[in-house]
Amino acid sequence: MAGIDMKHLNGKSVYKGVALGKVLVLKKEAYIVKRVKVENPDEEVKRVEAARQKSQKQLQKLYEKAVKEVGEASAAIFEVHQMMLEDDDYNESIENIIRTQEVNAEYAVASTGDNFSEMFASMDDDYMRARAADIKDISERLVRNLSGQSGMDTEFEEPVIVMADDLTPSETVQMDKEKILAFVTVHGSTNSHTAILARMMNIPALIGVDMNLEEIQSGTCAVVDGFTGEFILDPDENVQEAAKAKIAAEEEKKNLLLKLKGKENVTKSGKKINIYANIGSVGDMGYVLENDAGGIGLFRSEFLYIGRNELPTEEEQFQAYKQAVQNMAGKKVIIRTLDIGADKQADYLNLEKEENPALGYRAIRICLSQPEIFKVQLRALFRASVYGTLSIMYPMITSVEEVMRIKEIVKEVKAELKASDTPYKDVEEGIMIETPAAAMISDELAELVDFFSIGTNDLTQYTLAIDRQNEKLEEFYNPHHKAILKMIKMVVDNAHAAGKWAGICGELGADTELTETFVNMGVDELSVAPSMILKLRKIVREME
Repeated sequence: MAGIDMKHLNGKSVYKGVALGKVLVLKKEAYIVKRVKVENPDEEVKRVEAARQKSQKQLQKLYEKAVKEVGEASAAIFEVHQMMLEDDDYNESIENIIRTQEVNAEYAVASTGDNFSEMFASMDDDYMRARAADIKDISERLVRNLSGQSGMDTEFEEPVIVMADDLTPSETVQMDKEKILAFVTVHGSTNSHTAILARMMNIPALIGVDMNLEEIQSGTCAVVDGFTGEFILDPDENVQEAAKAKIAAEEEKKNLLLKLKGKENVTKSGKKINIYANIGSVGDMGYVLENDAGGIGLFRSEFLYIGRNELPTEEEQFQAYKQAVQNMAGKKVIIRTLDIGADKQADYLNLEKEENPALGYRAIRICLSQPEIFKVQLRALFRASVYGTLSIMYPMITSVEEVMRIKEIVKEVKAELKASDTPYKDVEEGIMIETPAAAMISDELAELVDFFSIGTNDLTQYTLAIDRQNEKLEEFYNPHHKAILKMIKMVVDNAHAAGKWAGICGELGADTELTETFVNMGVDELSVAPSMILKLRKIVREME
């Protein structure tokens, strides 16, 4: 009979995988904020202050829990919420509504929350739009604390498929990670907090599923298929069996790969290659360790600069780099200096709109034009160097002069650290080869640096003169183009001739069709998404 009631829904998958289990529908308590006339507005203003202090304490607790579980960078959202609670405009609006309309605190907070989040939601800027959800989050928290009701129940007995309208960061952090099989939400974006968390935890997640949560009972059996984007409620036995088979096949693949953990990346004839991980923030560290990476070949420092209103401080950067090198316990961590511009923007840097951003003011060009920003990052990097094995890598190099200028700035930074008795280590310094110019003079550059890392995405784009974001050009974009492979070979040979090593950290490094080609070329290191590490190890170990 069950088959008749089966319900098929579709969503956008943020992480591939399959889950089968009971759903838990997270409904926010239906608390209706009533508008009540009050005799004593002063009393209401005091109540808001008390609720604000209570909220601050809760957020501090959440922050501490999140730092332990998902790392400093991902926990920063709760610091943002704490700052928002102190925002003058927000608080003045609440007080103003209480006094002018002589109404209760709950109503004043809820109205202010609605007004502000609508204002943010209508802005052009993605970052500001995302803040609308944060304003909602803090306003709901204040109202809950004012009215003495508890929040969403995030404690569950058995592992479940979590369903919700959308999940705020504070909700996802409170959940017991061991008990989540999958996430399914009505709203959300592929780079929302829920999506990032799902990828971190290796669990399937669907967003944008058009469903009415009121009609769905918690405890209903369901299947989430991250490969097809399907969400099936009340699956019949055939669907359940098929899901179980898929889960088993995934498990088997995973277990086969896990057998490769701790094994070396060596071909049958004894040729060794390093397989490292590319990551975008400290929060991704769990992935790196879980997939047994030999090190981190590209740690993008942009996450510290993007999605905020001012430059990160030296201390903040130092803490993030230190955490990364400590977590890797002596394995190599190659941190790329600020690579912003082109498709990655930070408004407070006031980068003007450019005709050709990919050929514009970006990466090392910003650092050399605004050395004060560069120096703060370098100081943080050198200070973190004493906690593990850190290497520094400079992006978008096109000339010998740029490298000489970087060397001068590094010398100044080391002198400053020495003068203030701040410990640091001399670290390996390398450059990214992502312009044809750098590839053509790689023989000269090799004399000046300790290593090369080839950024194939940009190298392909600049060599073929094709904007990689332009969908119309897909048929012309050929990353296997002979010119690219010849350049890679040339760079590797030039590095070896100078006694230096060369790796690849662009998407091409994870292209399994080319793994053998790269090993035969003598590439020393491939740095790829953590989920690709064991797959590449398998290919390398099966090579002759």
